[in-house]
Amino acid sequence: MSDLTNDRKLEHIRAIENDPSTDRDGRYFDRMHLMHRALPEIALNDVDSSCEFLGYQLSFPLLISSMTGGDHQLVKQINHNLAKAAQATGVAMAVGSQRVMFTSPEAKESFALRELAPDVPLIGNLGAVQLNYGVDVEHAQQAIDCLGADALYLHLNPLQEAVQPEGDTDFSNLAEKIEALVAALDVPVFLKEVGSGLSPADIELGLKAGITTFDLAGTGGTSWSRIEHHRRKDASNVGLKFQDWGIPTPVALKMASPYRDVATLVASGGLRDGIDMVKSVILGASLCGMAGPLLKPAMESADAVIEEIEKIKAEFRTAMFLLGVRDIASLSNNRALVLDES
Repeated sequence: MSDLTNDRKLEHIRAIENDPSTDRDGRYFDRMHLMHRALPEIALNDVDSSCEFLGYQLSFPLLISSMTGGDHQLVKQINHNLAKAAQATGVAMAVGSQRVMFTSPEAKESFALRELAPDVPLIGNLGAVQLNYGVDVEHAQQAIDCLGADALYLHLNPLQEAVQPEGDTDFSNLAEKIEALVAALDVPVFLKEVGSGLSPADIELGLKAGITTFDLAGTGGTSWSRIEHHRRKDASNVGLKFQDWGIPTPVALKMASPYRDVATLVASGGLRDGIDMVKSVILGASLCGMAGPLLKPAMESADAVIEEIEKIKAEFRTAMFLLGVRDIASLSNNRALVLDES
């Protein structure tokens, strides 16, 4: 771990800014059509989009997905604006990888968000592969304490690490180390992909390790493979070759459906609006993560993020109304609401 970790955070943001195609815009959810009700038999004001997560009441099932963190004014500004917006709108928030704070102590400020968001779930974040590169329980506890986290993401990113110039690619025997970490921490540990999807085999390994929440994070949104391609100094096009590699999020949700009785599913990867969120909940997700649509507003102000979240919430509630659904319990895993999937 070095200061390169800190610089890399800013390089990732610049790559996203300079190359719109890092957002693959798969629109996989567009292939799923829902059963419109011309007589919904409810008023729009009757729709209750609230839900519970980690003991908190959320206004609707949105998670501000992991983005960034580090010792740069821009990334501090982004995280602070996101945290303020999460508090104002009553949604959950996860931070980007906190590994940077172990080599750049000044980066801790970008993760010290609890005072800005005292009433919503905050989720810390470390790379699972780092358990093979010196990160241990003490590091994990530091990450949790800095954020005041209610849970900790262990993100799984073998494709990103394989393409990254300085990638850590030893993913061997991680399940055993994850199990030990789960047993040692007082907050729940979640497994999360970063844009290639979790398979049933991954979920099986996670369950055996004591994990009960899985962020499926499928393809269709930000491609970290393409982002890392821009950071390579050689002529390799491997990052472009694999930019769409993985499991589309709706497919990952369907494959994970048999585990709903024993696991909580989070849908992320390519969700762009409230309609995608409604479709995700119908497919079994308890929470829906978005990052891409919120990054640019977060670079501007907390108010800009709040405006975007309220727009997404209005879309979510309108879709519920047009389906004739009053609450999240009636929406969740309700396949009768699906008209067809092309």
